[in-house]
Amino acid sequence: MNQSPLLNTAVIAMIGAMLLPIYHAWKEQDIWETMLAFSSVAAKSAVMMLLIAIMREDWMIGVVGVIILSVGNAGLMIIAHIIKRTGDV
Repeated sequence: MNQSPLLNTAVIAMIGAMLLPIYHAWKEQDIWETMLAFSSVAAKSAVMMLLIAIMREDWMIGVVGVIILSVGNAGLMIIAHIIKRTGDV
């Protein structure tokens, strides 16, 4: 298992990029902006899981990343819509 320093640098950069939406979700009060930030974190973590699966040559981690990417954040958006609708009443 020979890990490339380029892949390690890419994982560190992805972790740094994932901190930006987390900071935005922490500061924002609007539910839609918060849900958008969380969906961004979910997509970035799934891509990071795929990169780690390539680094470790562990395809079970890759399968989980693909499932997260294919299912998407439909449940998260439905919850946000329900919360918004209950607040409008």
